[in-house]
Amino acid sequence: MAVGGDLEPATLVCAYAQGIFPWFERDDEILWWAPDPRQVIWSDRAHVSRSMRKILRQSPWAIRCNQAFDSVVEYCASAPRGDGETGTWITTTMRQAYRALHSMGVAHSIEIMSGDRLVGGLYGVMLDKMFFGESMFSLEPNASKAAFIALCHACRERGIELIDCQVHNPHLMSLGAELMSRQDFENHLRGAIKTDMQTIIANPLCLAPRQSESLDKPWGNALVSRLADLL
Repeated sequence: MAVGGDLEPATLVCAYAQGIFPWFERDDEILWWAPDPRQVIWSDRAHVSRSMRKILRQSPWAIRCNQAFDSVVEYCASAPRGDGETGTWITTTMRQAYRALHSMGVAHSIEIMSGDRLVGGLYGVMLDKMFFGESMFSLEPNASKAAFIALCHACRERGIELIDCQVHNPHLMSLGAELMSRQDFENHLRGAIKTDMQTIIANPLCLAPRQSESLDKPWGNALVSRLADLL
């Protein structure tokens, strides 16, 4: 959709509010995308297989929110790419940009913990009643699936109906994601983000929480007491 610009918090918030996100390689200029179709998942339609249900019932893992944001982003940046390519689009500049959004209460992480060890997680951007997923990782089998299911659970609790998954990903399709036309996605955005675009363009940071303590308030540090509570 566009080339150039910057990754300042105001720029990113304004872009996400319009369904646009940055995605570029290390040596590229900043590239901005609004794909058609868009991959999304309705928060109440996550597919939890029989084998995954068994894992959630029996696993000793714990789920946390916003307790290890930097580590989640770092692991996502170093995770192997499914197409066999090397490198990462989560560059140092991108990590700094989302760390700034996190400090404002706009970017959030979900972590899967095995004792004190982080074994999986994801992060993304939340604006009003919309969550824009960015990336996920897994150090143990099914940990990223557990984080994704936890995200859907948390979004349902908060009244967020739709989660943006950006572009087609077979792994997420197996978890219940589907494709939506860009027009339908943008129509949904207009209902999910209540602030009008003229106001957002004039002051994008109006969508950030007014109090820093709001960072953990939407879901709390612990989303559920047990993974089985996600079922």
